[in-house]
Amino acid sequence: MRDAVEAVRDAFDGLAAGHFTQPERLVFGDGRVLVMTAYHEPSGTGVVKTLGVQLDRDPAILGTVVWTGAGEPLVADATAVTTLRTGAVTGVATDLLAPPSAGHLALLGSGAQAADQVRAIAAVRELREVAIHSRTTGNARALSERLGTEFPAVSFRVAESVEDALADAEIVNCATSSETPLFALSALPQNVHVNAIGSFRPSMRELPGELLATASIVVVDQIGAALEEAGEVIKAVEDGVLDRGSIVELGAALREPPAVSGRTVFKSVGVAAQDWAIARSLAAYEE
Repeated sequence: MRDAVEAVRDAFDGLAAGHFTQPERLVFGDGRVLVMTAYHEPSGTGVVKTLGVQLDRDPAILGTVVWTGAGEPLVADATAVTTLRTGAVTGVATDLLAPPSAGHLALLGSGAQAADQVRAIAAVRELREVAIHSRTTGNARALSERLGTEFPAVSFRVAESVEDALADAEIVNCATSSETPLFALSALPQNVHVNAIGSFRPSMRELPGELLATASIVVVDQIGAALEEAGEVIKAVEDGVLDRGSIVELGAALREPPAVSGRTVFKSVGVAAQDWAIARSLAAYEE
């Protein structure tokens, strides 16, 4: 995960520098099939990821990633690449926006993305406590036990309610397919960094509009993608509570780190440059 965080950080810097050609993703069947592509001009390499998404399936995401252009092409499992790169980008954003001392994580959701979300935060912050809340308590308990073995110095617990999970959180990671906000603004501490990576359709919303309206900064992976697919961002802009011009792209924020305070937000729907970064790293390991 540490390698993945650094690879994705470099990719977003390259994205901000204009090193990628990255067309908008193709979306079919209201998000049931996705095709994402990116071309990295300095290396002459590219990636194509094709996904099939069924939210009632485990895993919900199946597909392939193909990286090509330098030596032998690499074909990888899209589920593993997607969870790894999605975790990695929250690690990048958290390292940028969360206080250096932050060590209490609230994880909302216990699905396929959840474990790599915890691993990513552990890669950039010294975690002390993780509270996991899920609508499926058994899954949350199993995840807590598994991660407790992986991170014995961290205290893991299952929170019976969202409010319980959020009460003392310094970092919040949302990894669900919810179509309604997971919490009210009043449930959040005054000083907290929130990552939201689960929703990827206009109909989905993990975050309340009041949070986007009042956060000291709202960062997204790419503005165009967020305004097409991030339901909470789309609604907040349409409702006039979030100014499109105030939204900051992650690559730009990495190049000019902002002064942050209070509540901060990172919303990701995923971009192909992340897949390229992980696939390039895998190709290097293969060599």
